This record gives sequence, structure tokens and C-alpha cells, in this order.
Amino acid sequence: MKTPEISNIIAAILVLTAVIGFSSALSGNWPAVGIALVFSIIIIGVNITAKKLMAYSLDSNVEHRVWSFQRYGFKPHWKLKKPVPGGIIFPLFLSLITLGTFKFMSILSYETKALKRRAAKRFGTYSFTEMTEWHNALIGASGAVALLLLSLIIYFIPASGLEQLSKFAAYYVFFNMLPLWDFDGTQIYFGSRILYSILATITIIFTAVSLAII
Repeated sequence: MKTPEISNIIAAILVLTAVIGFSSALSGNWPAVGIALVFSIIIIGVNITAKKLMAYSLDSNVEHRVWSFQRYGFKPHWKLKKPVPGGIIFPLFLSLITLGTFKFMSILSYETKALKRRAAKRFGTYSFTEMTEWHNALIGASGAVALLLLSLIIYFIPASGLEQLSKFAAYYVFFNMLPLWDFDGTQIYFGSRILYSILATITIIFTAVSLAII
């Protein structure tokens, strides 16, 4: 991974820690904040690793960054001078105004690029280097599926505290599946609406179960 991607991932882990552990920090429960940090590392680590592995299998590379927005209207010229890091501002702001009750967990976005060996292996040297939207959707979906599997497996492990990790993993997928800006859900949706519909339905079920039971 390149330095900018590493910096964005570290920022995402810290923001997710703040979102998960905001209520605990307000009450001075610092051990719980430490647990929130561990949970954040696991959730983001699993999500990114799954995408990296899927990208590798498709002879491509995926890079992660904090999602941002620049346009504020429908017309092309309705935009800010510089991109705003929404993946940092929105989660922290919503945690602040709700005192940690609302945990908005969409922080990272991703971008895929085909490797040179992809062109050579599939279409002759340098004749085709672009990723299809379908393959891009598969990469995004792999991160969501990995976290849903993690949520399911951990839920059935009889260990104290891990049920919270199961819940937060499902939450993370839910918010990232929203078809907004350049969230994972947006990229999956434009790659395959069928894949998005199936994955979104499963995610909603997981999230509902987490809210009702855990």
C-alpha cells in the first residue's frame, strides 16, 4: 500500500473508534474506548483485506481513501473549490449532536485500477487496461460479504463482548451500502443492480436482527 492510502486507513480507524466509543468516552469508560479501537481495526481490516484479495484475483489493484464530496448541486459548476472529507466530518458531527447514539459508519471509499498484467493475460499486451463496472462491483461486494460473514460467525461464538463486534460489523456494511456519493453501495449499484439488490436485502436483514436481538 502507498503512503496516502495508509494515512487514509489510519484516519478511518480513528474516526470509527470515535464513533463506536463516543458514549464510552463521555462517561470516562476508557477501557471500552480501547475495545472500540480493536473493533475498528478488525472491521476495517477485514473489509479492506477482502477487497484487496478480490482485486488481486481480477488482476487489479484497489486503493482506499476517505470519501469526500465537492458538488453541492445538480449543475456541474455548483461545486466547492476543494473536496470536503465527508468521511471524517459526517460521522464525527452526527456522533457529537446525538451524543454517540447515532453511529454513522461510512468513512472509506475505494477505487480500482487494472494492472498491466491484466491486459497482457486477457487481451494481449496493453490492449485493454480498464476495469469493467461489474468487476468493480464484485470488489466492493467482497468487502461487504466478508464483514457479514464475520458478523454471523462471531454472533455464534459464546464470548463476552464479541456480540458488539458482530453488531458493529453489520452496521458498517449497512451504512456503506447506501447508494450515496462514492460509497461502496453506489459503486456496487452501478456495477450490477441485481447484485446490489441481493446484498442490500441481506444487509438489511442482518442489521434488523442486530437491532432486535443484540
